Amino acid sequence: MTLQASEGEAAEAGDRNGVGCHPSGTNDPTKIGMLAPPPLSLLRFLLAVLITGALAVGCGFAGGPDLTLGYLEWDENVAVSSLTKVLLQEELGYEKVELKLADDVGPVYEMVASEEADAFQDTWMPNQEEILRTVEDDVELLDPWFKGNTRTSIATPSYMGLESISDLNGAGVEHIIGIEPGSPFMDKLSGSVVPKYDLEPQLVAADTPAMLAEVRKRYRTKENFAFVAWSPHWMNEVYDFDYLEDPKGALGELTEGSDVSTIVRESLAEEEPIAYTFMDHLELTEEQVNALENEINEAKDPVEGARTWLRGNRGVVEPWVEAAKNAEEG
Repeated sequence: MTLQASEGEAAEAGDRNGVGCHPSGTNDPTKIGMLAPPPLSLLRFLLAVLITGALAVGCGFAGGPDLTLGYLEWDENVAVSSLTKVLLQEELGYEKVELKLADDVGPVYEMVASEEADAFQDTWMPNQEEILRTVEDDVELLDPWFKGNTRTSIATPSYMGLESISDLNGAGVEHIIGIEPGSPFMDKLSGSVVPKYDLEPQLVAADTPAMLAEVRKRYRTKENFAFVAWSPHWMNEVYDFDYLEDPKGALGELTEGSDVSTIVRESLAEEEPIAYTFMDHLELTEEQVNALENEINEAKDPVEGARTWLRGNRGVVEPWVEAAKNAEEG
């Protein structure tokens, strides 16, 4: 079963998570009208402009390079990608940094491997190791940018008073609200957790905004339900819930914590040393990630939220920016 939020719920989740807008541009279509043929004088003027522009390019006055970041609608991914976009464009000379949405984990890895995207900044290892192996000859895995302890499990609201996955049966739970169906965690739930615990609640796949909208709705009405939870994420500050223990070890190493890192296309270090060095030096703690996500939620726009966060966190980003500038000079 795959869950889709209604238009109202999806819009509400999009506003809450900062993903209802397009980080790289406007939603409005381009309008092209019918034009009369230009007079000869105008053609001469345009030719002069083109020649001047060509000379400017030759003299080093062209705009900066472009970059494409593949991303998923995971809040920490939207946050760090938007922060990267702002700093590369506004402080490191990039003309345009496009945020290109993928529909699942496997496809975003393929985007980087095929050079459709230059990087993806939300790999979770060892959770995604099998996916990484399919593209390892075409990408480079950078050191972890998240400096904290991750956590992932099935969770339930604290008002239910549950402690273990084995408590779900008989607790009046009809659904376990999951995330994207192609994620390794969902594969582990359906292939290991559900059969080992002989779980009665139905596992429901959903994209992250729909999942968060459903959690919000059910939590408000104090419904008995379970959902996939992880840290770092703002949900840990907004909702009072319990990560359920896994006494049968059905989740395996997924409960042991992950390294949250970035993959880049294989040739990025050589061709784009500024962007490569910036992403290689980027580091954020759990507190910083949560604060960045909260600013995005408040602004209801990822780029504006990232700019707001930056104003109070210059000391955090300066080492990354300086390292990137040094790479340019070198």
